[in-house]
Amino acid sequence: MPFGAEDRSKPLARVMMRAPGPAMAAADPAEWHYGPGFDPRRAEAQHADLAGIVAASGAKIHWIPSQDDAMSDAVFVQDPSFVTAKGAVVLNMGKVLRRGEPDLHVAAYEALGVPVLGRLTGDATVESGDCVWIDATTLAIGRGARSNQAGIDAVRAILEPHGYSVVAYDLPYWTGPEACLHLMSLISPLAPKMALIHAPLLPYAMWADLKARGWTLLHAPEDEFLASGGLSLNVLMLKPQDVVMVDGFPKTRALMEEAGCRVQVFEGDALCIACEGGPTCLTRPVLRADPA
Repeated sequence: MPFGAEDRSKPLARVMMRAPGPAMAAADPAEWHYGPGFDPRRAEAQHADLAGIVAASGAKIHWIPSQDDAMSDAVFVQDPSFVTAKGAVVLNMGKVLRRGEPDLHVAAYEALGVPVLGRLTGDATVESGDCVWIDATTLAIGRGARSNQAGIDAVRAILEPHGYSVVAYDLPYWTGPEACLHLMSLISPLAPKMALIHAPLLPYAMWADLKARGWTLLHAPEDEFLASGGLSLNVLMLKPQDVVMVDGFPKTRALMEEAGCRVQVFEGDALCIACEGGPTCLTRPVLRADPA
């Protein structure tokens, strides 16, 4: 099976997802840092709506089994790994409750025939929500509560022999380490050189590097960002300038549409807003490629 999702000039062709299932149904909201809008039944329906949009785009969904394994956040399949054209990199979660999730991804890649280039262990942590491909050979990683320097060094050691480079940017404290501020909480690529950003929290060095590379950076409305806990900015790119976002943020949607994007929406209050993870978090791209 072909694989490699770092080239954002291509449409999403294969993606892994996991339904909320029994693990999320049994979750203690206080333990998992879920908000008052959390509703497992509605979360299941909202996840199915997103999966329908992804499937309708032409992407094939590979389902990680949903089990009663106490891994509620495993629905956010973006974070435990990422996939390059050379193979997958399996990460090590900064959130202790999520430490079992990388094993699910190792099993999924084995079933799909995707080789694993390397895996983080010990105190080295990186979550893929902190990883953004600046171009097809350059990976940006946000250094913060979930991804530390040891993890960044480990990812660099895995990728550099295969022709990839890694650049790190420091993330702000914002609301503290118990919440989830990933780099992708602050920037969502919409095309190879276009992104939606929350400028006040985006690392200045990254903003400057992207501008120097000729990126178009759309500054998302701050009121909708704050009202959503950052989820208004969490936008999944199905193909260049064809994206999916959580419904309820009309100014952010209009900004992208004015820039030439097609924007589809789904209800995400009980899943995305309540559980701090949007459509990018709920999908793990395995392949971006033009249709055969």
